[in-house]
Amino acid sequence: MSSIAKKIQEQQNEDQQQQQTHQKVVIRKAKISIGEVFLLCALAIMVTFMGVKIVSNQADIYETNKEIQLVETSIEEQGKVNDDLKVQVAELSTYERIWKKAAALGFKLNENNVKGVQ
Repeated sequence: MSSIAKKIQEQQNEDQQQQQTHQKVVIRKAKISIGEVFLLCALAIMVTFMGVKIVSNQADIYETNKEIQLVETSIEEQGKVNDDLKVQVAELSTYERIWKKAAALGFKLNENNVKGVQ
């Protein structure tokens, strides 16, 4: 055999050996067991549930604060109305006005019937 034929044969042998070594290399993927899948699903469900719960609680807190603000506003408005009514009572209960109203209704002041209260 010529040297060229030997070289070709050697290259073919090397190629076959390389192909055999490539075929022998087996890549194994890490498998996740059923228990780990169950734990991951449980964790995902728990995280989702807690997220929804937090958002729900914040919405409830917001609504409650809104109601509190409305009640405080109505209390302030009612306080203003009460103050206005107190001023009206003070104006309507002056002695001059009472005296005029009594005179208009025909009442007269009799000092003999007036008793002092101590």
